[in-house]
Amino acid sequence: MSNTTFEEVLRTQGRLIHTNVGDSMLPLLRQGRDLMVIEPRPEGPCKRYDAVLYKRPNGKYVMHRILKKRSDGYVICGDNRWMREFGVPDEWIIGILTGVLRDGKDLVRVTDFKYRLYVHLWCDFYWIRAFILRVRGNLRKLKRKKK
Repeated sequence: MSNTTFEEVLRTQGRLIHTNVGDSMLPLLRQGRDLMVIEPRPEGPCKRYDAVLYKRPNGKYVMHRILKKRSDGYVICGDNRWMREFGVPDEWIIGILTGVLRDGKDLVRVTDFKYRLYVHLWCDFYWIRAFILRVRGNLRKLKRKKK
C-alpha cells in the first residue's frame, strides 16, 4: 500500500480491502487466505460484536472485536486471544469490518446468519474460549521447555 495510510484509503475510496496479518482473529480471518472488507467508522458509538480496525498511539493497526462498551472506552479482544484490552477510545477506531472475502471468491457479510451465529457463540461463551486458549498456550510452553 506504499506510504498511503489506512485512514487515507478509507477517506478517499470509502472502503479498504486488505489482507490479514497475524492470527489474532482466527478462525474468522486466516492469514494469507482471506481479505478484510473494511468501511469507515460509522457515526456514533460502535456496538458489541463489531470487529473494528483501530490505531494505537504507537501507530500499530489492530483488527479486534468489541466485547463491551464501558464509560472509559471499549473492551476489545481478538477472536483467537484471551487477554482483553480495556479503555480503547472511540478516537482510535478508524474502520469497521463489513465482510470477509474467503479464498478470493466467497464474500461473507457481517449481516449473514452464519457470521452472526459465529460471533454470538464466540463472544457469548468468551470465558470458555479464554480457558481453552490459556490451557492450549500453557501446554505449548511446556512442550517447548521439554525440547
